[in-house]
Amino acid sequence: MPLYVVTDDRHAGEAIAVLARWLFRYRSELAPLTTALLLAGTAALLHHGHRGLWPDVLALSVVAVAIILASGRRWLDRGIERAYAAVVAVAAGTWLATATAYGPASPPLPGLLVAATLICGAPWWSHRRRRSRVRIERTVSAWPDLAETIGLAGSRILSAVVDLWGWRARLALKRGQTVSDVINKLPAIESGLGTRPGSVRVEPDPARADHCVLHVLEKDPHARPIPWPAPTGTSVTDPVELGVFEDATPVGVRLLHRHALVAGIAGSGKSGILNVILAALTAYPDVVIWGIDLKGGMELQPWASCLDRIATDPRQAAELLADAVTVLDTRATTLTRQGARLWIPTPEEPALIVVADEYAELADESPDAMAHADSIARRGRAVAVTLLAATQRPTQAAMGKGAVRSQMDIRICLRVRERRDTDLILGQGAHTAGWHAHTLDAPGKFLISAPGFDVPRRARAYLLTDERVRATTRAHRNHRPRLDALSADATAHTTADIEVIDAEIIADDPEQALWAALLEAPDKGLSVSQLMKTTGMGRTWVYSRLQEHAHAGRVQQVSRGRWHAAQRP
Repeated sequence: MPLYVVTDDRHAGEAIAVLARWLFRYRSELAPLTTALLLAGTAALLHHGHRGLWPDVLALSVVAVAIILASGRRWLDRGIERAYAAVVAVAAGTWLATATAYGPASPPLPGLLVAATLICGAPWWSHRRRRSRVRIERTVSAWPDLAETIGLAGSRILSAVVDLWGWRARLALKRGQTVSDVINKLPAIESGLGTRPGSVRVEPDPARADHCVLHVLEKDPHARPIPWPAPTGTSVTDPVELGVFEDATPVGVRLLHRHALVAGIAGSGKSGILNVILAALTAYPDVVIWGIDLKGGMELQPWASCLDRIATDPRQAAELLADAVTVLDTRATTLTRQGARLWIPTPEEPALIVVADEYAELADESPDAMAHADSIARRGRAVAVTLLAATQRPTQAAMGKGAVRSQMDIRICLRVRERRDTDLILGQGAHTAGWHAHTLDAPGKFLISAPGFDVPRRARAYLLTDERVRATTRAHRNHRPRLDALSADATAHTTADIEVIDAEIIADDPEQALWAALLEAPDKGLSVSQLMKTTGMGRTWVYSRLQEHAHAGRVQQVSRGRWHAAQRP
């Protein structure tokens, strides 16, 4: 089925572009309809100013028919095809001449045009399908000789079906052959079939080890970027739609209670995948997002207004991950007390997802951060503390050390430079099993290994423009949830950002204690829970005073829920 991408009314330009691409892609299938519309438009123009030319129009159609019958074999080698072209020319010329004289809207000309379009279009559409079937039948007939040439002697095609993008066949292998043998012969198969490199897909048959499905894509369904249609879920418990497979089915993954890895070389589309995920998560009212971006915040900065916290250097990353471990421990204790095994997110007790871009840098610059990440990977899923790591460098040191890689059961692999990197990202033996990430040929194309996705199928991620990112953050930044009180208080008690606050000031003047704390706050600011502890006052009182200072320009909100003075000593 075709890729239908629906955009909302706020982006009419994108909808028009998608429609234009669709019309161009199916220009051949729409040829009868296009011809009818051109005839109607031409007849309207001629009737309006040159209705006396109808004999000339009729004469031109007779000349056209004569040319088709006399010399048409140069481009139409079959007599039946020349006869079809002549009949169409006669019908079109006669209708156009009549419509020129009397007007295209004069009865019964509109009805005759519709009827002629359907009658003349039926052989056109049938002929296209028949030509495809004939081509596939020839391939099926030639397969025994082709199989001998490419090293799959004894295999045979059981059935073949023409589809929108090419054709697919069910292949029976000789005893002793497996789908791995077919995968290893993919370049030879493409050469033997005369197709473009990278156009053949192989899928195992779940019922028979000696059968597989061969899919030949004569047209690339992912040749163009696919605009992001908007989030389809309403909660972090729903799957996040990342893009579409080559058969137009959506790629939806559930991030709750799972860790995820996104990896690929520079320019492969890693940032695009993160944008799609963040665009969905920021719309959910039951998930708090923390970010780590060791490019100085360059990648995650557009989402900063929707992030509860963001770390941009190794020290801040270590502190953020340490606080995530504290949240993990607090929630584990709470679940133990309640006799429960899973943290079920709600807007009041949201899930926590830590998005770590350039994750490999942590291995080089912050061993403490890596240790905290390892703890989150091992123990965070049940308590809804999730790690989403992205990297451009899938090295052994970054991907194969500790528990992090082994605990990530969602793995999104974009283009890699070397075949062995596929195994580093997707697991040992992935390349041999057909996960050929090194052949992905455009940004945003990816392979996904996750529960429910255990067969190598190519997909392409949705594309979010910068404008869509800005619109999404504006729509959701004022509606983001906060950590539950227990988790927020736990992280406040583990951070000693304020070294000295005079206890007498707290007792005598909470206002002065609040201002002193904001002046001494670090660059990342202080959380509301920390300010509550410092002043000895409640959350409502602290929020009220912060808003007063913010309106007066005395304080700044560094990130979601974290503040410091606008001018500090």
